[in-house]
Amino acid sequence: MMANYGFGKGPYVKNSSAGAGTGQEITITGTVLDPEGVPLIGVNVLEKDAGNGTSTDFDGKFSLTVGKTSTVLVFSYIGFATVEKEVTGNQPLSVTMEEDMGKLDEVVVIGYGTRKRSDVTGAVSSANLEDFRQAPVSNFGQMLQGNLPGLNVGQVNSAGSTPSLSVRGRTTISGNQSVLVILDGIQYNGSLESINPDDIESIDVLKDASSVAVYGAQGANGVILVTTKQGKKNQKPRVSISASYATLEPSTDLRPMKRDDYLEHIRMLQYQNAYLAPDYTTPNPDFNLADYVDSSMLDKNGNIVDTNFDWWEAGTQTGFINQQKISVSGGSERTTYLISLEHTDQEGFIANDKFQRKGARINLTTEIADWWEVGVQSFASFVKKDGAEPSITDLVRTSPLLQPFDEEGNLIPNPANTADKNAFLGYYVDDYERHDYFFANFFSQIDFPFLKGLSYRVNFGNNYRINKFYRANEYGSGLRGEAYKNHEFYYDYNLDNIINYKKVFGKHDIDVTLLYGAIERKFDYTSATANDFARLELGYNSLEQGVNQFTYSDAWREALNYQMARVNYKFDNRYMVTATVRRDGFSGFSENNKYGYFPSVALAWTISNEEFFKEEWVNNLKLRVGYGTSSNQTDRYSSLAGVTTRAAYIFGDGGSTVFGQQLTSLANPNLKWERTTGMNLGLEYSLLNSRLNGTVEYYYTRTNDLLFDVAIPDITGFETIRSNIGEIENRGLEFAISSHNIQSDNFNWDTTVNFSTTATKVLKLTGRDNDGDGVEDDLTASNLFIGEPLGVIYDYETDGIYQVGDDIPDGYFPGSYRIVDQNGDGQITPADDRVIRGHANPAYRFSILNTFKYKGLSLRVFINSIQGGKRGYLQNNIYPITLDDNNIRWNYLNERDLWQPNNPDGVDPVFPGRNPQVSPAVYQDRSFVRLQDVSLTYDFNKELVEKLRLDNLQVFISGKNLATWTKWRGWDPEGPKDEGTGLTRGEDPWRPALKSYSLGLNVTF
Repeated sequence: MMANYGFGKGPYVKNSSAGAGTGQEITITGTVLDPEGVPLIGVNVLEKDAGNGTSTDFDGKFSLTVGKTSTVLVFSYIGFATVEKEVTGNQPLSVTMEEDMGKLDEVVVIGYGTRKRSDVTGAVSSANLEDFRQAPVSNFGQMLQGNLPGLNVGQVNSAGSTPSLSVRGRTTISGNQSVLVILDGIQYNGSLESINPDDIESIDVLKDASSVAVYGAQGANGVILVTTKQGKKNQKPRVSISASYATLEPSTDLRPMKRDDYLEHIRMLQYQNAYLAPDYTTPNPDFNLADYVDSSMLDKNGNIVDTNFDWWEAGTQTGFINQQKISVSGGSERTTYLISLEHTDQEGFIANDKFQRKGARINLTTEIADWWEVGVQSFASFVKKDGAEPSITDLVRTSPLLQPFDEEGNLIPNPANTADKNAFLGYYVDDYERHDYFFANFFSQIDFPFLKGLSYRVNFGNNYRINKFYRANEYGSGLRGEAYKNHEFYYDYNLDNIINYKKVFGKHDIDVTLLYGAIERKFDYTSATANDFARLELGYNSLEQGVNQFTYSDAWREALNYQMARVNYKFDNRYMVTATVRRDGFSGFSENNKYGYFPSVALAWTISNEEFFKEEWVNNLKLRVGYGTSSNQTDRYSSLAGVTTRAAYIFGDGGSTVFGQQLTSLANPNLKWERTTGMNLGLEYSLLNSRLNGTVEYYYTRTNDLLFDVAIPDITGFETIRSNIGEIENRGLEFAISSHNIQSDNFNWDTTVNFSTTATKVLKLTGRDNDGDGVEDDLTASNLFIGEPLGVIYDYETDGIYQVGDDIPDGYFPGSYRIVDQNGDGQITPADDRVIRGHANPAYRFSILNTFKYKGLSLRVFINSIQGGKRGYLQNNIYPITLDDNNIRWNYLNERDLWQPNNPDGVDPVFPGRNPQVSPAVYQDRSFVRLQDVSLTYDFNKELVEKLRLDNLQVFISGKNLATWTKWRGWDPEGPKDEGTGLTRGEDPWRPALKSYSLGLNVTF
């Protein structure tokens, strides 16, 4: 066995007299060997609880002077199990250290069971949770951002919200794109906001086709397996308490313009009047700004009012996260338990962006007999989101020359005397929003005593949630007042019957799993609304006082049935095979295709266990290959004809209009399951006495029979019918590397690097060739192009902005973008001059985690990045301004860079009262590098902790989203919907990403 591959690690030497006490000093010598008798170089040798140590030399020998004749020496070395040796006197020692399989022997959840990591044949990754426990988050999804390759997690910018989650990119066009979440073995469709992050023990992610095949029709988008904490047998009650407080503020200084900048902005828009022709760079001495300011911002004498109201400041705040958590765990010889309580209170940056969660969990198992175990994993979570935010759009665009209240303190509904509403009309309301979540998995497992290795387990999972949305708004319905009460009730059960048989005989190891299960989901919705109130004091609790009253109700039900068989076989710890087949049935699929079959197979070869492989610097080397099929579940009514009720006939006799039913979509009794077939090739390695560990994965998937709404002739009375068409592919590369750079008695430095790429491509669509060119047609209207990725950008190409004095074609003017005439015909047309500019997908992602530990101090620094490459990760980020009443009246964000003759390099165009013939979008790269997480923890020394009669005492400070390096203009390049929050108008575009700092305490006794 080769020894001492450094990574910065040399022999650790410490003054041997440091540990001397008042007793007799003796010198202890010895040799440290591996199991084959080879000397180990650089082994740390430490006198326990004395801080006195040395390390072995090139012959594996050491010499250490200790301060007493009886002591304990601790031997530690990367890749080997730590050894404690009691020493009496100075006799020479011979210490043999056994290899520590470490992560190879850790248990990984794989779906309907567990495996040792060394026996896993599919692409299964485990999230690193311990290094992110101190992060200031209220949703555990944020702990996964950049955590492992292949799992893509978006940004959040509102209190308690769940980030977007995807695994290895898209495998569908119109089908379901949600990741399947399994909580303690049960499918969980509730929001992740309901789960206390501190209750989670581990998170494993199934990424390739062979591993997700156990979930069949619901696994094509990847599977996240969440396992919560349990008590331990024969453990006295262990109480853990944690408390933390974090502040939240925008990660950038972007904000709407204040008074002076706003007035200068109006001057820039009016450059044709504010400056003299022909170059419009010399100020016009006769220009009077008051003549161009909206009349609502002038006093009775025609002068600009002196109002300087900061709408943004009034509608925002410094947010916070305040958390308190307590858990009690333990167990006896037959029973284990964990009970936890938590309270999370969060307020975001926007006023009334509130999230409160109170949660309780009970996980209990007990052995009724030596062969029979029963238990429950349960929690209840009560989420409160009372309060309505002011309109973020109106906070940004309302002029600082206007104010929200009149002199008597009353809200002014329309400060500009236009249709634009006061940003606070939706803020001063009675708003009640609650979400109650209940989850319980009751299970029983029998290990049959008459046949060792045979077990039967039944899981009966129950999800129940109640959503309540109540609101009363005196300014609603045209200031006549409105109120409503909406109730939603959801319930599902998950019943799994699992038979497992495990047997080891000689060099053979077999593990067989059989599954029969069913899921049923139910939903009910009831809404009552009223408006036109004379008095609204009783609000939503007295809807009958409204003149106009409306009721609405809805409900649905769906059911799934499935069977699965899986065989794991291992021979001589070298060769492994996993074969799986699953059959799924879904009530929402068509009459002729209710069931689908999804097989998979995976092979693994542990090369390092072969007799011929004698590379001593390689601790583990395993090659994996997997192939399998999964699917994507369609909407529950996609194959059926849709019906709606609408006005159908007027008799003409003065009576009421008669309502009738009308078809809205055609049925398709032959609609089939999407099928995603994929291959994964993986390599796992552990090198240099386990100093360097990692995985490399290459994957390729192809989805056919895509669910898509195909256009049909108008003569049918319908526009589309959902059908199975086309194919897309998805391929990528992932690697993860972790290294122990330095490991010594007092100082450790570890690094983890993750990297992933993913690329989709459209292979086939409808198969039609309407233009007769012999090539299948693209679906331009749906933005689908054969040979190109999903999310392609098909638009005009621009070449700068026309300047004053340029030769400008008709229909354009200075300040409008110059569009490239692709075919040179002198005309700009959609059919001939649009080209593929790029796409919205990232080219690659990477993250780097460095962990430094010195005695009780631990510093963790985490960098996360998404890069677009040459033409990826693009998004429109230009918002042109046309010189009209609204655009002059409105305010804007202060990072806008308006073009005008004396700012010819400005990128935001200005149109003088009319729009150009074509106003193209201009796309910007969203690539970024972010200092995402930093934490500093201190674990108090053992002596102090024991004096306080505690098991552990830790304090920490941490930060999130501390710095972002990007060329993107706007709030953040990484938005919650995988879209950057920039300067363009859109749905809620002005909510910033949040930077946070936290302080916390963890105590265990």
